[in-house]
Amino acid sequence: MEWVFIILVGLIFALVGVVCVISVVVSLPGAWVMIGLALVIELMDFIYLPVDAGQTFGWWTLGIAVALAAFGELLEFSAGALGAKTAGSSSRGMWGALGGGIIGAILGTFIPVPLLGTLIGAVVGTFTGALLGEMSHKDGTLDGSIKPAIGATIGRILGTLAKVPVATAIWMMLTIAAFWP
Repeated sequence: MEWVFIILVGLIFALVGVVCVISVVVSLPGAWVMIGLALVIELMDFIYLPVDAGQTFGWWTLGIAVALAAFGELLEFSAGALGAKTAGSSSRGMWGALGGGIIGAILGTFIPVPLLGTLIGAVVGTFTGALLGEMSHKDGTLDGSIKPAIGATIGRILGTLAKVPVATAIWMMLTIAAFWP
């Protein structure tokens, strides 16, 4: 009867994982929520199941998932700076895009638009940070700062979309591990 419980836990994890992957699209930390849930399940197995029952995910699998999630975050946040650089930004504009995106995502969480507040905050923060960074440059004008700020914003959006395959890979890896003997 223990196998029914294991399959049920795996199915519930797979369904919650799909929701977590979808939440990444709107800049929510779905990959980290998935890893946290897997860690809780693994610790519950470690504490409550007999020694011969085995592991649900395995510590190596969880470690790889953490590394992938960290790579996804790096990809998302650096994409705004790369977009600014591609559009001709100075280093101030790139740093402004990076910092503005992080601050905007945090502050955007308080925007009362369900699920989209974080994404709106991150995009507006990236644009504003790149714009202010460019304007603080010695030759910074509003007209000359718009193009790098738009490049940073497009980069941020593409970075968020690039994080979705990373979250999908984490979900697939953990779901397969949940059902693998």
